[in-house]
Amino acid sequence: YAGDPILGLMDAYQADPRPQKVSLSIGLYFDEACRLPVLGAVRQAEEALLREIGPRPYLPMHGLADFRAGVQRMVFGADHEAVKAGRIATLQTLGGSGALRVGADFLHRYFPASAIWVSDPTWDNHRVLFEAAGLQVHTYPYYDAATGGLRFDAMLECLQGLPRQSVVLLHASCHNPTGVDLSAAQWDALIPVLRERELIPFVDMAYQGFGDGLDEDAFAVRALADAGLQFFVANSFSKNFSFYGERCGGLSVVCRDRQDADTVLGQLQAGVRRIYSTPPTHGARVVAKVLGDARLLASWTQETAGMRIRIRAMREQLHAALHETFRGERDFGYLLSQRGMFSYTGLNESQVDRLREQHAVYLVRSGRLCISGLNNANVEAVAAAMAEVIRSA
Repeated sequence: YAGDPILGLMDAYQADPRPQKVSLSIGLYFDEACRLPVLGAVRQAEEALLREIGPRPYLPMHGLADFRAGVQRMVFGADHEAVKAGRIATLQTLGGSGALRVGADFLHRYFPASAIWVSDPTWDNHRVLFEAAGLQVHTYPYYDAATGGLRFDAMLECLQGLPRQSVVLLHASCHNPTGVDLSAAQWDALIPVLRERELIPFVDMAYQGFGDGLDEDAFAVRALADAGLQFFVANSFSKNFSFYGERCGGLSVVCRDRQDADTVLGQLQAGVRRIYSTPPTHGARVVAKVLGDARLLASWTQETAGMRIRIRAMREQLHAALHETFRGERDFGYLLSQRGMFSYTGLNESQVDRLREQHAVYLVRSGRLCISGLNNANVEAVAAAMAEVIRSA
């Protein structure tokens, strides 16, 4: 095994002795001091749980009940008809990756002739996870390298030609790796195609709250549910709780009615039993505590907004520095239109290598830049390094 390229980059970064080095590769949210934050609401929840230490039996295969209820409220909204009708089957999973894999196993078992289509490009591990479950993975048009935007017409045309019951992986918001999202109007145009072609949407929502807000970033999920579609949603608390190592995620399947949801939940539990039997307790209890306590929830919502605002400010500063350097010779508007932690810079592999070797600035070789690795102390230097490799190409 040659290793994961992003994790390998982090190893190289850690071994780099240069004091000015900057990590813009791995998808972690760093604060202004380049540290992983410990959110105040999370700390308070953990401190409260420490005062309630007791036995730790195995959780049910589907996970902690309060956690699952919190997932449904956060992803769909507490008052959504699908939540109240009980027609959503929700599992606690081992992070967003676990949700994707359990969902992929279910799909391959019950739709063996179906393949999955993912955006071009998508998160590298999407292909690995779905292929490991036995699904054939294809791509649909997505990123427009010429504009730094979306090839929406080509995407629609591709999806309109897919076989019925094909699975379509969609990013709810803050697309990884490009930062390019569908607008609300584009979702409204896409949903009828999914319904008419009888496609199976699988929505990945790993960055809820990092785009426009917790509710705003769930627009696509809620619009799909409003339209009466049956679909899958994988969500993660790694980023918005800064809870990476606790592996807290959820898989929700929106079904036709409560009876179908109960049946699907049973089959999902059977899938969990075949892989890891039961999920862990601690992280789920913390998330459930925060989402179930009005005071902690308000605090966490405010902290998530602070992370989102900092990311946006770094986008604006990087754009301003590059715009000032090039004075209109090159358009960097994509930095402002793309959203979330990531941006596709348009830099090629050679330029990315030069950034690392000559300037100690670490990007993924695709040119993906993790915005949260920027801060007020390094953004100007990063902009200058990017300008140097662009101009010398």
